[in-house]
Amino acid sequence: MRQLVYALRFTGRATAAGPDGSVLALTATAPGATLAATVGAGGLVGSIRPAADGEATLAAEVTLTGATSFQAIGTIACGDGHWLRCSTVGSGYLGAAADPARKHGTAMWRVEGGEGQFAGASGLITSNFVVGDGGEVTDHQLGVIFLRDPPASKDEASRSMVVNDGKGPP
Repeated sequence: MRQLVYALRFTGRATAAGPDGSVLALTATAPGATLAATVGAGGLVGSIRPAADGEATLAAEVTLTGATSFQAIGTIACGDGHWLRCSTVGSGYLGAAADPARKHGTAMWRVEGGEGQFAGASGLITSNFVVGDGGEVTDHQLGVIFLRDPPASKDEASRSMVVNDGKGPP
């Protein structure tokens, strides 16, 4: 297994998807990015800078389960044919923010597999987000994903079957 660590900032919108407003459809995109954190005499400084190209897409169904709790299921697509499936671990939290025009929330997502690069993947994603009064969402994600090793090529497979008889290199 290989470990993939990523940080992305998704921006998008949450809209009512159910008749009573307790189910929301979330769609958001995130460009590839470089995350930096610097600690110095002035304290902590963080930045996220867009990378050259590429974009990830987040699509989720969010079910509000209480005044400050929710559960969600969703997918994150990263390039052609590469997507992962995830769901919240327990309940996420969504409450008041310092800015009265927004809410601030967090959730832990469990990776439950996917396709392409993410076939057989597992891992966890932390999500720290804000939601505006109009449904605007900014979701900062940090993921640690475990990926299956790619299948060995025919040449690699044949080399791994060579037995050294002790008379020199195979």
